Amino acid sequence: MFDLKKRGLVGNISLCGMNGKKMPSIRQHMQHAIVDAYPKHEFDISCKTFPGDDTVDPEAYKAAIEALPPCSVVTIFTPDDTHFYIAMEAVRAGHHVLVTKPAVKTLQHHLELAEAAKAAGVLVAIEVHKRCDPMYADARDRLAAMGDFSYLNAYMSQPKLQLQTFAAWAGIASDISYYLNSHHIDFHEWCYAGRARPVRVTASTSTGVAKRTLGRPVDDTITLLVQWENLPSGNMGTAVYTSSWIAPTSDVHSQQRFFLMAHGGEVKVDQGHRGYSCATDAEGYKSVNPLFMKYTPSGGKFVGQLGYGYRSFEVFVEAATRVNAGMAAVSDFDDGSLATIATTAQGTAILEAGARSIAASCMPMAMAYGSSDPSSPAAYLPIDISTV
Repeated sequence: MFDLKKRGLVGNISLCGMNGKKMPSIRQHMQHAIVDAYPKHEFDISCKTFPGDDTVDPEAYKAAIEALPPCSVVTIFTPDDTHFYIAMEAVRAGHHVLVTKPAVKTLQHHLELAEAAKAAGVLVAIEVHKRCDPMYADARDRLAAMGDFSYLNAYMSQPKLQLQTFAAWAGIASDISYYLNSHHIDFHEWCYAGRARPVRVTASTSTGVAKRTLGRPVDDTITLLVQWENLPSGNMGTAVYTSSWIAPTSDVHSQQRFFLMAHGGEVKVDQGHRGYSCATDAEGYKSVNPLFMKYTPSGGKFVGQLGYGYRSFEVFVEAATRVNAGMAAVSDFDDGSLATIATTAQGTAILEAGARSIAASCMPMAMAYGSSDPSSPAAYLPIDISTV
């Protein structure tokens, strides 16, 4: 955001959390990680912070949103169970919203947020940077010519140390499936928008490590087995999404890969390994991926603007700017260029169904749709989840 500000794409910046007592150390971190790290870039990291430095206020976001000028952009990167309430506050105030995945935790909240965004005429989207990854984007375009979906196996993990990072909410406010499976579920939904729909979800879980680490019941690894129906053919496909936060420390922070077979071909991507590695005395051996974000300075300047992690924010800011200027309608971005709230209900439904399956001793969950007509948008919009 500070680089977008330097480029003239963003104006003033506000930063809001719950615990204002952390703000002094956050400012120090920004000085060290941004200004000092890129001494020739001339970053301006000035920003308003909420709440005050001596205040703890879980609802500080309300004051922060109220202080914004009309039609601002609000980005939400907070525990999963808070997304809906912050996003609704911003939407009702007339602001565009970019929220990390998962957007919300329930299908009901997703549909309510989509309706509120439509009524307010604002853009609401999910920050799923895989849509900006050139390899994932190319895979999606190739799959468009491969016919019906048949099989997907997706895996994503993070190391055990993340359990300490997320100790305040892991297994309480959300789980590892919401946190990580959401990535490849969105990719799947994006690839087959208007072509297929999920109809049944069965979850399975592994336990032991997280419980021992955090001292409370927490799922280690969650697998979702999802049956998809291709439309209009009626052919069935199977997807397996697995996520874990008990992986060992390795050459990458996050293992992430998928294999997808369609009726006319197959694709596979290992996002964690791009054939580029580095070894140093200080950090040992690493597989590195500057395509996501190039943090390494070049001549003392930040040059990571082409990374898909950076682009996922830039494209949303550009879209909101176009809407504000009357150059585009909010609905224009339902074409897949953004993961808009209007086009991503399937993903939320799969994640909620997975959580409900685990809570029901891994019973399968079925999805209902508003139409059986493949030509109707309602045929791809889930409206209910129930136990089979």
